Amino acid sequence: MTSAMLRLVPRTLPSRCAPAALRRTLFSHRPSARATEEFDITKLNAKRRDYEQNRTAFLAAGALAGIVSFVYTAWKLKQALDGSGERSKLAVKCDAPSSIPTETFKTEAGEKRKVVLHDDEGREIIPTGHGLVKAFPRAIELDMPTARQGLDRNEASMAASISDEAGVEFTLVGLGMRTVTFIGIQVYLVGLYVATQDIARLQHHLVKKINPLATTLIPTEKEALRKALLDAVEGDETWDSILQESGCRTALRIVPVRDTDFHHLRDGFVRAIQARSQRGTAYNDEAFAGAMKRFKVMFNRGSVPKKKELLLCRDGAGALSVLYGDGERTKKREPTREVMGTVDDERLSRLLWLNYLSGSKVASEEARRNIIEGIMELVERPVGTVAAQVV
Repeated sequence: MTSAMLRLVPRTLPSRCAPAALRRTLFSHRPSARATEEFDITKLNAKRRDYEQNRTAFLAAGALAGIVSFVYTAWKLKQALDGSGERSKLAVKCDAPSSIPTETFKTEAGEKRKVVLHDDEGREIIPTGHGLVKAFPRAIELDMPTARQGLDRNEASMAASISDEAGVEFTLVGLGMRTVTFIGIQVYLVGLYVATQDIARLQHHLVKKINPLATTLIPTEKEALRKALLDAVEGDETWDSILQESGCRTALRIVPVRDTDFHHLRDGFVRAIQARSQRGTAYNDEAFAGAMKRFKVMFNRGSVPKKKELLLCRDGAGALSVLYGDGERTKKREPTREVMGTVDDERLSRLLWLNYLSGSKVASEEARRNIIEGIMELVERPVGTVAAQVV
């Protein structure tokens, strides 16, 4: 019995050790193919690249949507502001206000002509095309302080405080709207006036530039003059010589179409003057610096409501006078204007005028082009005949 049991022992030992051997086989020899796939560097890089591309596309789409919404909002705001201005009452009284055209010029026989209307008092007006300030007077009378050289201080102050019931007549050449920012927010209307008595001088200098022997220009010569005035360099040279040599008395009439202030207007004028004065060394002296200082002091004032009138006047010697008033005429009186100050240095007024007349960048491109069209009306007539027709 004992020997039989001993013989059975070796047979049972292998069966007891089999599970241990089986466990070693299962845990010691796991296949590693799945781990290799999970840590494939090429696939990871591809996934990262796709993620970055999708992220960049979403960010670009969001930025584009933001820009579009900003532009759309600004455009709607501009439309709302323009609509409120159009609903305001007219600045000029007329028999039929709704019939005032929006075009400043009309074409007759292939040539552009200013549209001239009459208000209820029979005065000639030029439509501006704006809903708030419907028209500019074709002619204004100005008594420039720089012409009162024979008055003492008390007489000059008394003359400046009363209404300008008489003075030199100025005739409108052209006008346009001054806009700012890329959406074209309208700020003020500006018109160039020339003393009626000095129109012949202006005609003479413009005609002689194209044809020294002529007294008027034919269509091809007019086109050559138009091209010259529109050219940035040649236009600068032409107007610079006219302002210095012709002795023409001129005025810039500025009427805001929205509420503004004197500091805002001054900053625009000063930037324009400084930008042009840096082109040469003719303005690097104490006299010009003093003139700039006096010009800035004039505008140390408050607000400028819409439809008020600011007049920048340049006499025959180039001296600048700045007048401010209500800009409205009635049957009983002319507009009341206050003299803000004067500057004798002609270089300052010349640079300020060039900011509206010539160069690669002007304060109002619309005003520059309309002024040139007005010039074309002058040079097609014999020198000296336009003033007689206006008077």
